[in-house]
Amino acid sequence: MAIVDLILPKLGESIMEATILKWMKNVGDPVKMDESILEIATDKVDSEVPSTAEGTLYEILYNVNDVVPVDSVIARIKTAGGDDAVVLPTQKEEPENLNEEHFEVVSTEIKKPEPSLGNGNARFYSPLVLNIAASEGIGMSELEQIPGTGKEGRVTKNDILEYAAKRGKNIPVSSQLSTPQVIEKQVPVQTQNNEITTYTGNVEIVEMDRMRKLIADHMIRSKQTSAHVTSFSEADVTNMVLWREKVKNEFEKREGAKLTFTPLIIEAIVKCIKKFPLINSSLDGDKIIIKKDINIGMATALPSGNLIVPVIKNAEQLNLVGLTKKVNGLADAARNSKLKADDTQGGTFTFTNVGTFGSLMGTPIINQPQVAIMAAGVIKKRPVVVETPNGDSIAIRHMMYLSMSYDHRIIDGSLGATFVTAVAKELENFEGKDL
Repeated sequence: MAIVDLILPKLGESIMEATILKWMKNVGDPVKMDESILEIATDKVDSEVPSTAEGTLYEILYNVNDVVPVDSVIARIKTAGGDDAVVLPTQKEEPENLNEEHFEVVSTEIKKPEPSLGNGNARFYSPLVLNIAASEGIGMSELEQIPGTGKEGRVTKNDILEYAAKRGKNIPVSSQLSTPQVIEKQVPVQTQNNEITTYTGNVEIVEMDRMRKLIADHMIRSKQTSAHVTSFSEADVTNMVLWREKVKNEFEKREGAKLTFTPLIIEAIVKCIKKFPLINSSLDGDKIIIKKDINIGMATALPSGNLIVPVIKNAEQLNLVGLTKKVNGLADAARNSKLKADDTQGGTFTFTNVGTFGSLMGTPIINQPQVAIMAAGVIKKRPVVVETPNGDSIAIRHMMYLSMSYDHRIIDGSLGATFVTAVAKELENFEGKDL
């Protein structure tokens, strides 16, 4: 016999812990390789943790509702065969060296969950449910009245979305579920360093929720880690727009997937990364790690209003049809809380379409440990000067701004500007083929 540790896997670049929602197996139950053992929730998605070995569930180290750091040992599995021994986790050289039986040694001390928002009611709400409640303006007192269809009456994502739809309201409120304090006079507020800060006038004091704190920490660390520089370029995407308009109905009918601009832009990015491989790298001390696999992260909006970045693995091996199905599949999984832990890991370059929200351009923050992130603005018709061998003319064209933030420690302005310009040229020279 041997005892194998089950580790809470990494769940994304900025997610450091998860809440245990449900154990799907009890101590003594048989488990198979890759069979789901428990359900967990993070501030962004709910997911299941599969078994890393086949055998019997020997020990459970955390209870339902416990908040557990990633890389913690959460359970142990007794496997058949070999001597009766315990397989201890060993030190790993790099995160990529994780395998089924060798993990980083971490503390197994049980961390108690943060207290629920509201009046102290023992009813548990996952972070995802709380985020949706916040975005829909549903207070804790109202949330407690929603009937739950989950285990022990727990309110699920579908429960609250169905309730919000029937409620027929979409009141923009702060992400904190408790009622914010409106100040109409000077009120002293004690900060974390015990200093008293006085705010004057008509102000609203809102405590940051757990997810916003994680995002803030991730963004600050990125700025502190990388020397950010942003370069811009403008692309005439008229050919691409007209081609998509011509073939999108036939494409959807034939492939069963909607053709958006995102896979077309990602296809151009991948082609340019092959020409400038340093863009697809990371920095480890004084070593530059150039990634041979091109894994494109794509920022995706969630129903709660937050963003998550699922990753298209080996994008260089996919044609336009493959990219389209990957983009649509990951986006759909993100919006329906069906992303797996592996879906948000391993990105080597990130793309965000800020044009989806009507933005002309943006200066995105690098998603560590990557060294570059590209944003595409909204496509707008504008009068532009068109140069031809017969002279210049003014024409109405579909124009789009591209911006790329990059780590100036290893990417100079010449390479950064050249790359974003190369992507713009790739889009301008788009030659669509008949389906």
